[in-house]
Amino acid sequence: MSRANHVFHAGELILQRRAGVAESYRERVAHAIRPEMPQQHRDFFESLPVLFLGLLDARGQVWATPAVGEVGFLRARDPRRLAVGARPVLGDTLWLDVRPGAKVGVVGMELSSRRRNRMNGTIRAVNSEGFEIAVDLSFGNCPQYIQTRDLLWPANPPAPVATALPDWDARSRALVAQADTFFIASRAAEMSDDPADGIDASHRGGRPGFLTINADGSLSFPDFSGNRFFNTLGNIEADGRVGLFIPDFSSGAGIFLTGLATVDWTPDRVARFQGAERIVDVQPEEIWYCDHALPGPAPLASSWPMLAETGVW
Repeated sequence: MSRANHVFHAGELILQRRAGVAESYRERVAHAIRPEMPQQHRDFFESLPVLFLGLLDARGQVWATPAVGEVGFLRARDPRRLAVGARPVLGDTLWLDVRPGAKVGVVGMELSSRRRNRMNGTIRAVNSEGFEIAVDLSFGNCPQYIQTRDLLWPANPPAPVATALPDWDARSRALVAQADTFFIASRAAEMSDDPADGIDASHRGGRPGFLTINADGSLSFPDFSGNRFFNTLGNIEADGRVGLFIPDFSSGAGIFLTGLATVDWTPDRVARFQGAERIVDVQPEEIWYCDHALPGPAPLASSWPMLAETGVW
């Protein structure tokens, strides 16, 4: 079996072929997806005060959520294990599965430097503080579409307070309208022992207005040029269930939603959004608004330099 067929599942390979990704490129980048964290990634995770996770709930729906703590709450004990000394935000409210054997997606992002690394794994142990992840696949990401931010987080932040929404209200619409960043979790169709099967957590960024609520209540966002792994879109091809965490970095509030996504390749629609290569539409099935989803504000320090070359709705 080729390395690409070992680290990419069928949905990802379908998307890569449809987008014209060359076989030689796919094989080359597949070797950058490892079964363990290199020392650089281990040091990186241990320096973070927040980790963004993808987890399933009891129904198999996927959610994106942060886990937050003081620097040091993440410990990379060895190349194959990452200990998380915190519980996922809204973990109990959303009935998120953090039992041994559960799959988890991880994206670590250093907001002050645009550094970003990802890992997909399996929870192997749970304790009173958090849980330990065994690495399935680990890889780095480029700093595209990431805004640099200053973290103004207090030592003793207030606890998250979440409210289920029957539909988008004025407050949640305003949060979406100003968002320049969100995190998306997606899942493969199967949760098997195959390293390619599992949950992926990823980041999306753009200008405020790159995420929109449509008349039917669905969300839409552009898929810009990236690493061409198609982890998120490949999962959507295979399964469709996604979770979004949309933070308000001015206050620390956030929106959590789970729903069903589709990818639109229609040339006319794609062409109307500057920089887009595809459009992703998400029909929410459950929406929560959460005050204090993050410990505090993270004001913008600088935008990604190429952001002006992307559009808004």
